[in-house]
Amino acid sequence: MEIPTDYDNPGCARARDLEPEMAENYVAHTMVGDPLADAAVEALSKLKRSESNQIISAYMSVPDGNERPEAPSEVHALFDDVLTPPDWLDLPALTPGIHMFHRNRKMVVAGMLAGVLVEGFSTNISESFFVTGRLRDQGVRRLQQNNRHMVEIFLPGGMGPQGDGWRLSFRIRLVHAQVRYLLKDSEDWDTDALGIPLSAAHVGYAITAFSARLLKHMRSLGAKFSEEEAASFMATWRYSGLLMGIPESILFDGEADALKLYEIGTLCEPEPSTSSIVLANSLVNSAPLVVGINDPAEGQKLSQYVYKVSRALIGDSLANSLNYPKQSTFGVLPWFRAQARYDRLTSRLLPKIARKSNISNFTTLMSGSWYHDEGITYHLPDHVYAEESSKW
Repeated sequence: MEIPTDYDNPGCARARDLEPEMAENYVAHTMVGDPLADAAVEALSKLKRSESNQIISAYMSVPDGNERPEAPSEVHALFDDVLTPPDWLDLPALTPGIHMFHRNRKMVVAGMLAGVLVEGFSTNISESFFVTGRLRDQGVRRLQQNNRHMVEIFLPGGMGPQGDGWRLSFRIRLVHAQVRYLLKDSEDWDTDALGIPLSAAHVGYAITAFSARLLKHMRSLGAKFSEEEAASFMATWRYSGLLMGIPESILFDGEADALKLYEIGTLCEPEPSTSSIVLANSLVNSAPLVVGINDPAEGQKLSQYVYKVSRALIGDSLANSLNYPKQSTFGVLPWFRAQARYDRLTSRLLPKIARKSNISNFTTLMSGSWYHDEGITYHLPDHVYAEESSKW
């Protein structure tokens, strides 16, 4: 098996001792992309950008596949795949996860921003973002797009064939394939060391973080939910991951499996690089702009608080590796848990006040998401460097 040199490390050796099959599978998938989407994007690259967008939009407007627009055969093959739901999909069973998501949205946002995304950037996942400048040049917009995807998959009907969560999940698959296409001949990408850009291993790892790892952080922050709600939350992310092009050979099956894959993937990944340090800190410092805070003093105050919450969630060892400012995290998580208990008590005893608070929280969540008058478009980046790419 061809192994990228970054994955010939002591951590991978420990992972093989713990879970040999899972570790070998993870490393093997660092050399796997998304064959169907990669072929479709290469075929579309031969067309004008406007023609490519029209073909994708035409397909997405008839998600049942009854009307096939004129398109390259590779595009038809991709849509035949994405329009065929898996046997395990149970859309009604996603409802409890939707209720849980919105009931705990404070903890969702905090766990995602201060925990999951930072942990993801501590791995080689950061390299494609760093090389392309997706966060450096258009960081706030990229983060708002990420937030919108999460919101949409947890809205009622969002993961149905015509739902925006379904569409945005598939859009991510196209964007990933396009970035792989742009990076494949770039001198800035070292396949021998890093593997394939946005590999199946990394996207599979990311979806375990968005789901199971996020649940862990939410529990640490005081969220309460049933086993049924947790399973439903996981199922939503699993289907979103499939739409994003993750092969079932590395797509988790339930929370326990996802946590194990996250653990093994984390062991296999090299120590945080300079790219990881830059992007993790950029993420924290972008938080005020993502939620619309433009005042420098207020922004600095929020960033310092996000650093503190993040350090409490990810632990001192990783925080120090990412060059976080030295801070005490004493009382941070207990305070969050106390606030969560207060909110639950208020919702029972003072429902009118709770409703107003919920509306405010939802407004904040939406303000951190990217919405625009065009709706969902299928423009793709057309240059490897974000600052030289057309708007997408």
